[in-house]
Amino acid sequence: MLSILSMARFYLKNHLLKDEKGQGMVEYGLIIALVAVGAIAALTALRGGLGNILEQVTEELNNAPTS
Repeated sequence: MLSILSMARFYLKNHLLKDEKGQGMVEYGLIIALVAVGAIAALTALRGGLGNILEQVTEELNNAPTS
C-alpha cells in the first residue's frame, strides 16, 4: 500500500504540479473575465446618468431645426 502512495506522490510531484501547458491561456482567460466584470460594474454604476444624457441628446436632436 505504501508503494502505491509513493508512486502517486511521485507522479503528482513530477507531472501534474510541474505541467504548465495551458497556463498562459488560463491567465489570459482570467484577465478577460476581470475586465468583463469591471466593465459590467462600471456600466451598472453609470446606468442612470448615462440614460439621462442620452435622453437629453435625443430631445435636442428632435427639437433641432431642419434646413
